[in-house]
Amino acid sequence: MTAPASASPLTCIGLMSGTSMDGVDGVLVDISPASGGALSLRQRGFASVDLPAALRDELLALNTPGDNELHRGALAANALMRVYAQCVQQLCAEAAVAPEAVAVIGAHGQTVRHRPGLFDGTGYTTQLINGALLAELTGIAVACDFRSRDVAAGGQGAPLVPVFHQAVWNDAGETLVVLNLGGIANLSILAPGKTPFGFDCGPANALLDGWCQQHTGQPYDADGRWAAQGQVHEALLQQLMAEPYIRQAPPKSTGRDLFNAEWLQQQLALQPGIAAVDVQATLTAYTVQAAAHHARAHAPAATRLLVCGGGVRNGEIMRQLAEALPGVTVESTQAHGIDPQAVEATAFAWLASKTWLREPIDMTAVTGARGPRVLGCLYLA
Repeated sequence: MTAPASASPLTCIGLMSGTSMDGVDGVLVDISPASGGALSLRQRGFASVDLPAALRDELLALNTPGDNELHRGALAANALMRVYAQCVQQLCAEAAVAPEAVAVIGAHGQTVRHRPGLFDGTGYTTQLINGALLAELTGIAVACDFRSRDVAAGGQGAPLVPVFHQAVWNDAGETLVVLNLGGIANLSILAPGKTPFGFDCGPANALLDGWCQQHTGQPYDADGRWAAQGQVHEALLQQLMAEPYIRQAPPKSTGRDLFNAEWLQQQLALQPGIAAVDVQATLTAYTVQAAAHHARAHAPAATRLLVCGGGVRNGEIMRQLAEALPGVTVESTQAHGIDPQAVEATAFAWLASKTWLREPIDMTAVTGARGPRVLGCLYLA
């Protein structure tokens, strides 16, 4: 198929519902190459739509084996597309952009299984999504299922954002580390003149939010204030850091398949009697220490850590990151031109633009794929 003409700029929408499962973030952005091949972005709108509680509960349940999963998963995907469509409609209305002016939507879907390379040598990654329904609901072309082609090519399928981070911040002239704190934490390492490198480095909000909800009734630990009231349990922290995934060499990726409530209960069973607030303090320290361990090991020359994702609003995490990485400037991506809450959604808008233009992306150094591939599939409007 012949690629469409590359109009400049290309107006795209990116939609992201991550492992935190707190809602759908969306951006409407103009994407165009600038002088010297750098990426130029103009964000024209941002929207965030909460997931209905019943849908969130079902998506969480579908992360573990259960009855009638195919039927439930298909209906959950349909329900999620309606939330996605609501986000698209809000974006277009607020930016006064007609749907026909948008080239393509990049939609991530909801990951419920991520098992690359396992079982038969290929494995799989499963995101609940119905791109055809989203195209019908919005009247806009949809690019989705970005991870599967990378897995088919021998890659981990995740994280996909390091190549986007490189495209945005490739002229920094210093070694940057970008830390995304979603449900799972992932690192991108951007060194001048080198191919971008990155991997999932451990848990973040998936464990923190779940524990907070269970013990306080609040959906998340606002600003890390509850964790700050507790004491880090050093024996538990060292036990968590001994999780084999932390020491595993990249390329690697993870998710709720590993870091889930059952895993946490197994860890706590070995250290009984810890107060709930101290567990929260220890999980917060674990998020920080796992990220800092990987940054020190793989980016010792880093001078700056840019933080994005929901965890950037956790002041306790940001404070501890600065302590754990002396000599490294720790700051939000806001200081470098992108709202931290919008980084991942913008990345999927960019990935969609690549799919739309049939441009391959080289994920070799990040995921271990065998070579550049055009990622994603298209449902035309």
